[in-house]
Amino acid sequence: MTDADSHHQHHVDRHHEEEYSDALVDFLEVLWGEGYLSPGGAEEVARVLDGIDLTGRRVLDVGCGSGGIALSLAADYGAAHVTGIDVEDTVLGKAQDRAASRGLEGQVEFRKVAPGPLPFPAGHFDVVFSKDSIVHIPDKTAVFADIHRVLKPAGRLAMSDWLISHDDEPSPEMKHYVEQEGLSFGMASPETYGQALQAAGFEDIRLTNRNAWYRQQAARELAMLEGDLYDRAVAAAGRELVDHNLGTWRAMLVVLETGEHCPHHLHGRKAA
Repeated sequence: MTDADSHHQHHVDRHHEEEYSDALVDFLEVLWGEGYLSPGGAEEVARVLDGIDLTGRRVLDVGCGSGGIALSLAADYGAAHVTGIDVEDTVLGKAQDRAASRGLEGQVEFRKVAPGPLPFPAGHFDVVFSKDSIVHIPDKTAVFADIHRVLKPAGRLAMSDWLISHDDEPSPEMKHYVEQEGLSFGMASPETYGQALQAAGFEDIRLTNRNAWYRQQAARELAMLEGDLYDRAVAAAGRELVDHNLGTWRAMLVVLETGEHCPHHLHGRKAA
């Protein structure tokens, strides 16, 4: 789960096996909307971008997944150019098909990247956006330093991500949930994220805990999956995958209820 609107750099070897299969992508899009692989769909993207004008801007979408957000940044938010990056061919293929079908190839490009430094020159982007993707990158200090590097002076970082409330050993419940997810999560605390953003040189840093919102949202998602959405999800992704994810959602709700799983919005600005 999760942005898979997500994953720019899983820290994996060159023989990385893709984590977001066609079936998983189809399942998540049934739940969150076409082109959206993380919670809240277009409405949550709007909340992350509240107060940030993308008109005429050059934007990087880190962990673009199957492309819904990158296309929206151009079509709905007026970005002059959007570059979506990901490490997985499956989602990038879907993203490129969507750009072509909407006639946005000239305004939105999708690129496969390898784990490691971003393949862009310094000061290249006005805004860096990411939706529930940095969770896949263990080294928060390195990734935020690199994001800071590719931003223009006065450039903005606007993102959401999946955090853990502490940096101690995860609880048995959290370990069970992450095992259920089966994805490469490198979770860290708000303190770690804040320190990494500060060390990178960001100013006007804001972290907003979204646990209360997603606790309620995830409960609704589970109710839909157990109810009216079940047959549609099974038709899209197969019964085995859907039933497994019902277990994942139940495990996730436990750590959302305790607050140990605490999705956040994160914002920062590069000095002018």
